[in-house]
Amino acid sequence: MNVSLQNIDKVSALLTVQLEKADYQEKVDKALKSFRQKAQMPGFRKGMIPMSLIKKMYGKSVLAEEVNKLLSETVYKYIQDNKVNILGEPMPNEDKQPAIDFDTMEDFEFLFDVALAPDFSVELSADDKVDYYDIEVSDEMVNNQIKAYTQRNGKYEKVDTYADRDMLKGLLAELDENGNTKENGIQVEGAVMMPAYMKDEEQKAIFVNAKVNDVLVFNPHAAWNGNPAELASLLKVDKEAAAEVKSNFSFQVEEITRFVEGELNQDIFDQVFGEGVVKTEEEFRAKVKEIIAKQFVADSDYKLLLDLRKVLMTKIGKLEFPDVLLKRIMRANNPDKDEKFVEDNYDKSIEELTWHLIKEQLVKANDIKVEQQDITNMAREATRAQFAQYGMLNIPDEVVENYVKEMLKKKESIDGLVNRVIETKLTDAIKPQVTLLHKSISAADFNKMFE
Repeated sequence: MNVSLQNIDKVSALLTVQLEKADYQEKVDKALKSFRQKAQMPGFRKGMIPMSLIKKMYGKSVLAEEVNKLLSETVYKYIQDNKVNILGEPMPNEDKQPAIDFDTMEDFEFLFDVALAPDFSVELSADDKVDYYDIEVSDEMVNNQIKAYTQRNGKYEKVDTYADRDMLKGLLAELDENGNTKENGIQVEGAVMMPAYMKDEEQKAIFVNAKVNDVLVFNPHAAWNGNPAELASLLKVDKEAAAEVKSNFSFQVEEITRFVEGELNQDIFDQVFGEGVVKTEEEFRAKVKEIIAKQFVADSDYKLLLDLRKVLMTKIGKLEFPDVLLKRIMRANNPDKDEKFVEDNYDKSIEELTWHLIKEQLVKANDIKVEQQDITNMAREATRAQFAQYGMLNIPDEVVENYVKEMLKKKESIDGLVNRVIETKLTDAIKPQVTLLHKSISAADFNKMFE
């Protein structure tokens, strides 16, 4: 066996693999013996078919399979052992590759075109200035988060007089043109509705200050602008029929229910942050603000990495790539796409590839490694962040661990977590090496930068 790499230019090379019979024959013989043990043929006991017949039937296909497996292993091992920094996969050479005939040949030569990563160096220093956005935590954000906690601890109470956003329950009856209950008309017992969600303001106003046992007349079709889904839900008929119902209805109020938020007290403090961690409203507000600010750091770091990407790609400049070969690889990786797809997306793919190579160098330069514990910790962090979006901060450890186990069962989840670990560690490593230009910004203005 002989493997050699010949550079064609700075970014492409020709990889040659020469295989002799001695390199693969043992593997072929072993595979044929395995076939013989399993093969069944009329007139022969299992495992007793003559080897000459086995070779005649399976010899060529087994030879081709074993040579291709050995070839793949050899190419991979050579690239790994010699630390050849390639882009994509080696591609069979289309010009110089000798014809292969498994019927007559014993020695084989395979030629591969190899795309090499461009040689460049990226270094960070205090001269590299990058904006860093400190997202402001407003009182409104803190108030909204606290409101979410108190609402979660709220309850429904029965009241006598309707106020905005109360829920009404009562008897709904269709009326005729004279304002009387329509014979064989629609009637719904225990009909539930919230006038606050009506689209028409005049209809909504009919229910202001309504009391239990009041009988009110309104028009559902006008109230919800003829929305079939809303009407069907209220009138308990299908959408097609509901759209045609334009009559007035009477509504006898039987029950008024109001949602009352929970009080901001020690129970909520303990639910959110754990027993005894926070003891006053002032401490609670400060802690909530701290949590929101911590969540924003991840967003600020993400933006930092995007801006650093622009700085470093400008600093590196345009790199040389084996365009013809990379386009060929791109076509091979997207067999269902046409030539236009490659041409339309090639420049963008080179931009992404350039940043990938830059990031690779930074990861190596900063000795960033990803351990299993890092992945598990990131899964925990992602899980807690997901719950935190719904105001659930003090989640029991066993609940978090169950979510983590499910995440770590899926390859796509693991790949995403690994990437997040790398980017988090890389950002932490980069911050002290460059000059951060801190800029205070509102969350609204920060989000506009991504529109």
